[in-house]
Amino acid sequence: MRKLLLISLGLLSLWSCKSGQNYQGAEVTIPDQYRFSDTTYQQQFAMVNVDTLKVDSLVNIEWFNIFRDPALEALIQKALENNQDLAIAAENIQQAQSALVIQRSQMLPSIGYSAGASRGNYAGLVLPNTQNVFTGFGSVNWEIDFWGKYRRLNEAAKANILASEQGFRATQLSLMSTVAASFFQLLEYKLRLEISNQTLALRDSMETIIEERFAKGIIAEIDLNQAQIQSAIAAGSIPIWERLIAQTENQISVLVGELPQEIELGTALIDQSLDITIPEGLPSQLLARRPDLLFAEQELIASNALVGAAKANRLPNISLTGLLGAAGSELSSMGSAWNLGGSILGPIFNWGALQRQVDIEESRTRQAVLNYERTVLEAFREVENTLVNITSLKKELIAREAHVKAALRAMFLSQERYNQGVTSYLEYLESQRQAFDSQLNFAGTKQELLSSYAQLYKALGGGW
Repeated sequence: MRKLLLISLGLLSLWSCKSGQNYQGAEVTIPDQYRFSDTTYQQQFAMVNVDTLKVDSLVNIEWFNIFRDPALEALIQKALENNQDLAIAAENIQQAQSALVIQRSQMLPSIGYSAGASRGNYAGLVLPNTQNVFTGFGSVNWEIDFWGKYRRLNEAAKANILASEQGFRATQLSLMSTVAASFFQLLEYKLRLEISNQTLALRDSMETIIEERFAKGIIAEIDLNQAQIQSAIAAGSIPIWERLIAQTENQISVLVGELPQEIELGTALIDQSLDITIPEGLPSQLLARRPDLLFAEQELIASNALVGAAKANRLPNISLTGLLGAAGSELSSMGSAWNLGGSILGPIFNWGALQRQVDIEESRTRQAVLNYERTVLEAFREVENTLVNITSLKKELIAREAHVKAALRAMFLSQERYNQGVTSYLEYLESQRQAFDSQLNFAGTKQELLSSYAQLYKALGGGW
């Protein structure tokens, strides 16, 4: 019993061993705060080990208390339910979960059965005469995971599941941001079309007045030509915006999983609220929130586990086998038969192939570390770019609004001066052109600002 206990303790200690090192987390340098945040920026950096970070409720997908537009919220919900790319990402999770079940089965005994019938004078050895042989067995085969190879492969399979889940979240965030940006783009094109129609109506009415004045010989033909040119410019812009509106509606329809159709809109672009707050949080929270960073970390965890599995391949494999059943020369007189056995199979000399496989997996792990570091840099670049976009676009929008007010006032005064014969028609046309351009530029800037908020939500990893 003492020997049996010692053997059992020895086997248990071997079972608890796993080849390779456990994942220790990746260390990256991050700033203490964002460069273009509302708070004062100080150039200080800290080293963070991602293994110490905790994922909290920030990873939950919450969306539109941000823009408060029911039409946009409805499109987002429809996209989350019907988008094909999102459904494909969900299938990736199912595949990864099934792969884990397959991998776990490698650690357990495989149980099977066999049956057969034969006639001859050989059944493992030469028999004195021809005989019938009937067999029926249940079999068990178990490769004992002494060195933790299958446990390391399980770690890799679990990491693949988590990576696929983060891939799903990344697809969600990208989809939501794309739908929102397309929605605001559609609102911009609608506003540009409205401005163009208003401008065309104004220029048509002015052209009618100019024609009457020319017919009476009050003005020169050049004024009439200029009025006709400006009317044609306004008329030519209308089909452009109509075309872009239709194309954007088609794009949104596909994003929400439907055939191309007209999109129902709510609040106009000019009335969209800019009272938007997206909490930035600490830069370290970005590492535990952004799905692309979490995806890259799971790839690193999987690569680290595969190093251990490759090292275990250099060690002996120990297997136990057993058979229990019946055998005999006649079906009516078959007797019980059994067999128990064990085997050990290990490499001796394979020209360095197994060591090279370890080297390959270690190299892939180093690549995974570099990929994670690069993904972190790209994540902070995206956040900082979006923050500076929002900061600068806010200032630009204020200037655009002032430009519109001044340009519309100048156009009104120029028209009054022209009607009173104080100034030339060219001055009035120039003020009219500036008013038209200023309104289009204002629409474009506001669309960019709203889309930047949607991009910031994605860049920070969502979760509000």
